[in-house]
Amino acid sequence: MRAAAAARLALSLLIEPGDPRLRDLLVVHSPIRVLQALLASEPLDGSALPATWCERAGQLERERDQVRNRAAHSGLRWVCPGDSQWPAQLADLDHVEPLQETAGGPLGLWVRGAARLDRLASRSVAVVGARSCSTYGAEIAGEVAADLASADFTVVSGAAYGIDACAHRGALVVDRPTIAVLACGADRVYPEAHAILLDRIVDEGGLVVSEQAPGAAPLRHRFLSRNRIIAALTLGTTVVEAQLRSGSLNTLHWADLLGRTTTAVPGPVTSNRSAGVHAAVRAGKAVLVTSGQDVVEELAALGMAG
Repeated sequence: MRAAAAARLALSLLIEPGDPRLRDLLVVHSPIRVLQALLASEPLDGSALPATWCERAGQLERERDQVRNRAAHSGLRWVCPGDSQWPAQLADLDHVEPLQETAGGPLGLWVRGAARLDRLASRSVAVVGARSCSTYGAEIAGEVAADLASADFTVVSGAAYGIDACAHRGALVVDRPTIAVLACGADRVYPEAHAILLDRIVDEGGLVVSEQAPGAAPLRHRFLSRNRIIAALTLGTTVVEAQLRSGSLNTLHWADLLGRTTTAVPGPVTSNRSAGVHAAVRAGKAVLVTSGQDVVEELAALGMAG
């Protein structure tokens, strides 16, 4: 493994992904230099590094061995900037303001599956939404995803209950690959009921990816940091059903910050499940769409569907 790639992997074990402080340090210093300072407990730019980072650095060798063993056992590979398979669009995260105390591009991604991440992500669209979705939402999400997949777009989602799972299945129904971005280690199954779905995604040419280390638990804040990966990886984000405080709106906000296409499928005006979608459309944060073809037309209008 290249020295820079190894340094990125090490930093990902010492610092919670999405920490704005690391993003700011990497603007000035290389990953190798930041790691050297951490291991020596030295200041950078005249300032001491966070104590929690330095404390974890003392356990790096043990953690790195555990992670490598888990990765080898689960068939995961580490892909990061500088690798031929790295999606260059993720670098856009380094140039936008933090959102909910999260910022910066990932140090790298753990990938499960044989496909090339850069190729699948080069023409991709996120389809996300409510975990507790309605029958209407489930059907629409599957149809939108199938339309996008049939138009040769890779559907990206978070493998959660509800809309996410329907989006993945919509792509698989038309025999197209899909990418699941997890908030836990890519070797873990979350939710556990989706073990068969995640295996099918990999078996049918798709990928399961995560910036979290193998074995990492799906903690609440990791879903928010995961959302920025979904938004940055794709050309645009489509939301199907979302309440006013839905996590899927966080993905939409990231997409908006990044200048990606943002679209939303309306629901009944009496449905709380669609209240967040309607608010986003009303605020001009998303364009109203009713099908995958509508999404493709929005992408084409911005020169993204070529």
